[in-house]
This record gives sequence, C-alpha cells and structure tokens, in this order.
Amino acid sequence: MARRNEERGDRRNREEERDSDIVEKLVHINRVAATVKGGRRFSFAALMVVGDQKGRVGFGHGKAREVPEAIRKATEEAKKTMIRVPLRESRTLHHDGNGRWGAGKVMVRAAAPGTGVIAGGPMRAVLETLGVQDVVGKSVGSSNPYNMVRATFEALKAQSSPRQVANKRGKKVADVIGRRADGASAAIPDAEG
Repeated sequence: MARRNEERGDRRNREEERDSDIVEKLVHINRVAATVKGGRRFSFAALMVVGDQKGRVGFGHGKAREVPEAIRKATEEAKKTMIRVPLRESRTLHHDGNGRWGAGKVMVRAAAPGTGVIAGGPMRAVLETLGVQDVVGKSVGSSNPYNMVRATFEALKAQSSPRQVANKRGKKVADVIGRRADGASAAIPDAEG
C-alpha cells in the first residue's frame, strides 16, 4: 500500500515538473446565457492555449459559472490535447502551410531570422506558445477565435520535417532537402561541361 502511494506521488511530481515549463495564454473569454424558467442563467466560456515553447502546443475550451473555474477547465483540456510540431532550427517552421476550420482560413509561412512573429490575435497566441520566433501568419475569412485557433492547428498538423519526409520516401535527408532558397543547406554543385 505504501509503495503504491509512493508511485502515485512520484507520478504527480513528474507531472508537476513537466507542467512547470508550460506557458498558458487566455485567448478569449465569453459571457453566455442559458434561458431558464426563472430568467437567464449566465456562465463564462474560456478559450486557452498552452505550450512549452519547444514545439508542443494545445488548446482547450472550458465553461463554468465563474471565470477562474472556466479558465482552469480550459487549461486542463488544453494540456490533454497537446500536439508536437517539428521546428526548423528551433525558431521557425519547415515550410509554408494552410489551415481551414469552418469559415476560418489561415496561412503560415516560415521566415528568415529576425523577422519575429507577424500574426494577430488568436494565431499569435498559438505561435508564441509553440515557441516559434520567426513566422508570418495571415488570417483570411472568419475572425471567430475558436475557428482561427482550430484552423491554425490544422496548418500546424500538416507540418513535416525533412527527416519525416525522408523516412516516408526511403531516402536520405540530404536528398530530400536539396538546395534551399535561403542557403540553409549546402549548395549542390551544378553539372557543367
């Protein structure tokens, strides 16, 4: 019995250590009303984005009668639904991507060093918690925060690293990368003469 309690305590400590470096961002809070027999019953809906700023990010939605409780529920859900996104040089995306959810459409592009995070609203919260330092994002269509966050996640889920592509194709990473426009990879000599 004592051993089981020790194991449970160790598991909690590991979870706390893992959660300590997670960044939480409140994207949107909304007051919603349910019409009941006696009138309206108000509650709050919260949209949270969490990430470790090293390539993992998640989002969650929580609803409760009080704001702090709604935020807590949303944060717990966000931690459960975290995804891993491959980052290039731990600062930007590997390639451009598009995402769509409902009427929300977003476009994300890899950027040169020093560009910063050029994105607005809910997209910015997702990209900052992901740990991207150089990226350009554009939202076209709906500005609904729920749809924008989900569309951004769809664009991020489509990201793949050169290693993943090479494994899928059965090639070497150098064969897949070839020559990049930004000069990040070694130049392949041209066949002359």
